[in-house]
Amino acid sequence: VQLVESGGGLVQPGGSLRLSCVASGFTFSLYAMNWYRQAPGKERELVLGISSAGGTTKLADSMKGRFTISRVNVKNTVYLQMNSLKPEDTAVYYCNVRLLGSNYWGQGTQVTVSS
Repeated sequence: VQLVESGGGLVQPGGSLRLSCVASGFTFSLYAMNWYRQAPGKERELVLGISSAGGTTKLADSMKGRFTISRVNVKNTVYLQMNSLKPEDTAVYYCNVRLLGSNYWGQGTQVTVSS
């Protein structure tokens, strides 16, 4: 199983980023995919998940209306669109899949929101 994230970077408050995660090593279309994030000194937290059928998990209030998740199964890719970014969104963002009871993670992509 391999998960490769990309799309992070430095963005000003109010800006947007789209993160991508390309998956391999399993039948992507059959599994739910998740985005997590971990800010310095904080625990890793779930940002959004998307089921194999495209249904999404509930967003935390701090992210409602700003973050959306999507997937393109033919590309084995899951996306996280982040709009109206805030400094508190600064974190390393990780792609995740749970297979047969085990969690698999990408290497993470850094998102820094700063003026």
